[in-house]
Amino acid sequence: MYPKSMLQLIEELKKLPGVGIKTAERYAFEIISRPKEEIEDFIIALDQVRKNLQYCHRCGNLSEQDLCDICLDNSRDQHLICVVQDPKDVIAMEKTQQFHGVYHVLHGVISTFKGVLPEDINVSSLIERVNEETSEVIIATNPTIEGETTALYIAKKLESKTQNVTRLASGLPMGGHLDYADEMTLIRAIEGRKKI
Repeated sequence: MYPKSMLQLIEELKKLPGVGIKTAERYAFEIISRPKEEIEDFIIALDQVRKNLQYCHRCGNLSEQDLCDICLDNSRDQHLICVVQDPKDVIAMEKTQQFHGVYHVLHGVISTFKGVLPEDINVSSLIERVNEETSEVIIATNPTIEGETTALYIAKKLESKTQNVTRLASGLPMGGHLDYADEMTLIRAIEGRKKI
């Protein structure tokens, strides 16, 4: 039904998370309807990402050099480390403009169900990185079973290196209703309560 090259584009687009056949078809038609210059710019951007993007040797964040811009920024507190699951979580934290330390990206979480063990994620370099000068390690994994398992594992591994391992508070979102919250969310909200 589709020419071979169009079918190949649709198949590649379907590999993106959350993209089914209909969305892939819409994306493919959108791409081919663009002027040739825009398509060339898109191809160049993809090629540049493939050639230039790597992971920071210190923290695991996205970078175009050995160390990312955050690790190279001397104005940041190098002794305050926020541990996140993925590079996109660094972006989310940075958008808040509230965190001025550095990051450590795990590139996943422990999930025995999926066969992901501690050695399959970027934990060992975190353990090596934390020392007596580290003021705090903030674990900011998602509040899921896997995220909690990973947070507990990291906290246990770091207990001999630093006494200050914390977890991001979690609980009810703004605009949320108690009757819609699950038990775990309510438990975390109660545990994370603070004086007003």
